[in-house]
Amino acid sequence: MYIRQLYTGCLSEAAYYIESEGEAAIVDPLRDIDVYLQLAAERKAVIKYIFETHFHADFVSGHLDLSKATGAPIIYGPETKTRFKVHVAKDGERFPLGKLSLEVLHTPGHTMESSCYLLYDEQQKAHALFSGDTLFVGDVGRPDLAQKGEILTMEDLAGMLYDSLHKKILPLPDDVIIYPAHGAGSSCGKNIGTETQSTIGEQKQTNYALLAETKEAFIKSVTDGLSAPPQYFPINAQINKEGYDPLQDILDKGLKALEVPEFKKLISEEDVIIIDSRPATEFVNGFVPGSLFLGLEGRFAEWAGSLLPFNKPIVLVTRKGEEKETVIRLARVGFSNFKGYLQGGFEAWQNADEKADLVISIEADELAMDLPFDNNLVVLDVRRETEYADGHVKKAINLPLQEMTDPGVLADFDDRMNLYVHCAGGYRSLIAVSLLKREGIHNLRNIEGGWNKIKEEKKIEIVKESSVLN
Repeated sequence: MYIRQLYTGCLSEAAYYIESEGEAAIVDPLRDIDVYLQLAAERKAVIKYIFETHFHADFVSGHLDLSKATGAPIIYGPETKTRFKVHVAKDGERFPLGKLSLEVLHTPGHTMESSCYLLYDEQQKAHALFSGDTLFVGDVGRPDLAQKGEILTMEDLAGMLYDSLHKKILPLPDDVIIYPAHGAGSSCGKNIGTETQSTIGEQKQTNYALLAETKEAFIKSVTDGLSAPPQYFPINAQINKEGYDPLQDILDKGLKALEVPEFKKLISEEDVIIIDSRPATEFVNGFVPGSLFLGLEGRFAEWAGSLLPFNKPIVLVTRKGEEKETVIRLARVGFSNFKGYLQGGFEAWQNADEKADLVISIEADELAMDLPFDNNLVVLDVRRETEYADGHVKKAINLPLQEMTDPGVLADFDDRMNLYVHCAGGYRSLIAVSLLKREGIHNLRNIEGGWNKIKEEKKIEIVKESSVLN
């Protein structure tokens, strides 16, 4: 028996490779499938099955491309309806894999078709549960992602999730390993733990949701304080349900090299989105005017899906050699409308003497010096509401980054204000600054190190919002 967790940090997503006697299965593959094909080839195994735990909302699965490449069937649990060919398994159905087998446990609650896969070892003893978004380390799947056409409330799904956990999962032996689909940082749960695997026994003792004494208490605990899901979740779920173009077709479009004159003509004549994926340290020193900063070093794809429309064409400015990675990571969350990338990157733009923009960055001590003397100074805090409530600069305006896609919200700002923008560490605030600059607001300063540095400044008055925290 061989199991490998293939974890993608920027999406907090875990896919799995399971193998026995030269037969392999993949659970919840990402859209870029080469890693699974290469692993199987290296181990001289044949991919026999592709198991999907549910219609993923936070990324586009690689099920279709992987099935086409291997001939392996795509397996979903009961109540699955798709526009492409899949094997809809029955609850309790078993699939042999070498000397192992996997049993389908239908566990509705996160979604209606959500299912877990229980792996039995060579002695047919329950060994591990691939729990999808039903059970995480320290959390359970969010119950507010009812799909289009389903007349279900969040409370309805939470009740189903309680029944699934208590009837299907908690009766399993305590030593069964839990392999979830996500880790810390994923928006698919409320507060997922930092570990990417656990056991049934450990979760019984430590998972807040499993400690609820009644069904009513469980429903309340998993629905209270649940933030709105990112705007791209229903789009990705629909793509996974209905199908998509092959990744190679998207790469062919995204990897079209555009010389400076062609790039300039394109962005001046068409309503395109310019994404600059270079590191923050490079972006602040110069960028093509109108570009949106989305550095590959952060939660790049997640923020792209949360902030950008899916119906507008995209052009890219990247570091040399990072063009393909940028396209793939955007395709993982459903973007497919690419026009190409700037050949030679921002350096080529500079060498052509084209107009450039930049970001003024300051340190927290400069904010401390300016605050008492500038009546037009406005501190814009783009962290989440709960982060802001736990401590913020007195009189700072809180506008969470994910809400800055509304032009009406940004209309409240203008160049008469001296805007000092920050987040927790600096990544989100630089995105916010680039969004504001796209709206023609340039009287901006980005605070390096964000809140992490601001809270160390003794001359800056800090307050909390107890009404939000309680």
